[in-house]
Amino acid sequence: KLNIGVDTIQHGVEGLTYLLTESSKLMISETDFQDSIHALGFSDELNKSLVQLYLDNRKEIRSILGELSPKLPSYHTLEWRLDVQLASRSLRQQIKPAVTMKLHLNQNEDQTAQVLQTDPATLLHLIQQLEQALGEMKTNHCRRIVRNMK
Repeated sequence: KLNIGVDTIQHGVEGLTYLLTESSKLMISETDFQDSIHALGFSDELNKSLVQLYLDNRKEIRSILGELSPKLPSYHTLEWRLDVQLASRSLRQQIKPAVTMKLHLNQNEDQTAQVLQTDPATLLHLIQQLEQALGEMKTNHCRRIVRNMK
């Protein structure tokens, strides 16, 4: 009826879907949304219709996106043990430390446990990397990103 190709209509619907979902994810304000679509070069009437469509449906889109997101396991508790092998049949004088951890996770009301084992040097490196990542979360750039994700 429109005398337009199927690909053009499909790309238009996909673009509109992407615009609405990304705007709803970030919960951008009405003025920010208007500025975003103003750059697309649509008429003022179409811009007003898109803003109204966004304002009417953003909460519903966010709830649907929340239901579709994967439910990742969450931390419950951690048990750990330090094992040291002092000698073996072939080597009478050796020290071989190992850290064994049992990580309990919650996922959808189910509890699972993962057993991990490592040497202390690798564990210290892992701790340093995690502390570095936490330090990066305190930078202004990361704070801005986290603020926009809420």
